[in-house]
Amino acid sequence: MACIEEFYSGCRCSSNGERQPNAILYNILSQKENHSNSHNYSVSQRNCHCEVRRSVCLKTPVLTCQVASDVLVRTVRFMKNLPSFQQLPDKDQLSLLQSGWAPLFILGLAQEGVSFEVTDSPAPSMLKRILLNGQREDSDRAHPTLAGVQRLKSCLNKFWSLDLSPKEYAYLKGAMLFNPDVPGLRSSVFIDSLQQEAQRALREILVPLHPEDRGRFARILLTASTLNTTPPALITELFFRPVIGQADLLELLAEMLLTK
Repeated sequence: MACIEEFYSGCRCSSNGERQPNAILYNILSQKENHSNSHNYSVSQRNCHCEVRRSVCLKTPVLTCQVASDVLVRTVRFMKNLPSFQQLPDKDQLSLLQSGWAPLFILGLAQEGVSFEVTDSPAPSMLKRILLNGQREDSDRAHPTLAGVQRLKSCLNKFWSLDLSPKEYAYLKGAMLFNPDVPGLRSSVFIDSLQQEAQRALREILVPLHPEDRGRFARILLTASTLNTTPPALITELFFRPVIGQADLLELLAEMLLTK
């Protein structure tokens, strides 16, 4: 709770008794940073030590980004291989892709048992920030925080504790993909029926797989509700920004999806 309060009332990390930087450089830098509130927040986020704002990055980006990219490709391929999904208008396909790629990607991480570690993001040197005149290419992007990564890991741990079978993952992915509540859908009634069909199939396979566990279906859906606690921006910045640079990930996914 204390950390949440610091997030809204001003972080106290700067008053922990650490030695202040060189006064002259600090004053020059402060004058330049005052021109951009968003840049100022980005810098303070990187230097903050509380969980809510502590900026992190992958400890082994080359290996982890490759694994994550493979999972994402299989996620899009899962959508493309569903005949019912291909029957939808392109606009509906793109809308479902935009709303569902991140939860489906997390399910892919869980199904394949992908684990990863993070470390503190290196803050840019004060001299570099002075020379750049306070301008940074990524100043308008929210960097992954330790708190956000911990929520993602908590979600993965919950799925691993369920020990879902491949069929359970497949039907759950279908239920997450076919979301009739996505705004602007032209075929919302058909999509609603597809979601109900996926949920019904999931419930039915639980009978032979777990005949004595009558609460498993409810636990699976409850755990699935935690998928939306991890924003797509965190996933993009953590796993894919080192690979795609300034490119728009959603545009790349849309191209993959609609390419015949």
